[in-house]
Amino acid sequence: MATSSITATGFKCGLGSTFASGDNHAMLANSVLARVRVSSKPTRAQPLMKNVNEGKGLFAPIVVITRDIVGKKRFNQLRGKAIALHSQVITEFCKSIGADAKQRQGLIRLAKKNGEKLGFLA
Repeated sequence: MATSSITATGFKCGLGSTFASGDNHAMLANSVLARVRVSSKPTRAQPLMKNVNEGKGLFAPIVVITRDIVGKKRFNQLRGKAIALHSQVITEFCKSIGADAKQRQGLIRLAKKNGEKLGFLA
């Protein structure tokens, strides 16, 4: 039986070994298969936007109970309206004090972070 060999050179760390077909080939194939994870299902990436304080905060229990009572769809509509109204109030405040758009956006981000910490976004 003729054996063929493959020389592995040119890798980092000066790897210079020879793999021959036959027994060594089977050993190499098994070691590669053991290290490579093959999944039948495609994996889905986790969402990037997530509230790290979810379920925590002073108002979180009230928010969760309200969501359970009125239903998730209606609750999200009310939450969206409240957030839009609060953003309008911040915008009007910024206009009255002469703050620019960058400062206004900073205040809106700060309001979101405070809402997360207090549990409004639970």
